Amino acid sequence: MKQSRIMSMVEAATNVVVGYVLAIATQIVVFPWFGIETGLAEHLTIGLAFVGVSLVRGYLLRRFFEAIRMRSAE
Repeated sequence: MKQSRIMSMVEAATNVVVGYVLAIATQIVVFPWFGIETGLAEHLTIGLAFVGVSLVRGYLLRRFFEAIRMRSAE
């Protein structure tokens, strides 16, 4: 069964949201180890800078592998 483009986007978005939460938690723990002191607002902003990239990356990779799967099914 083929995955729709909408479901690809839902999957990618879910992956990014979970990744965002984990990234913020990781930043809060790891940044101080490197002497980087920031507040929660900065952590959230830094995380958001990567959200768009992660969303596009996940979507494009999903579509790429779906295209490979569809070609091999022909």
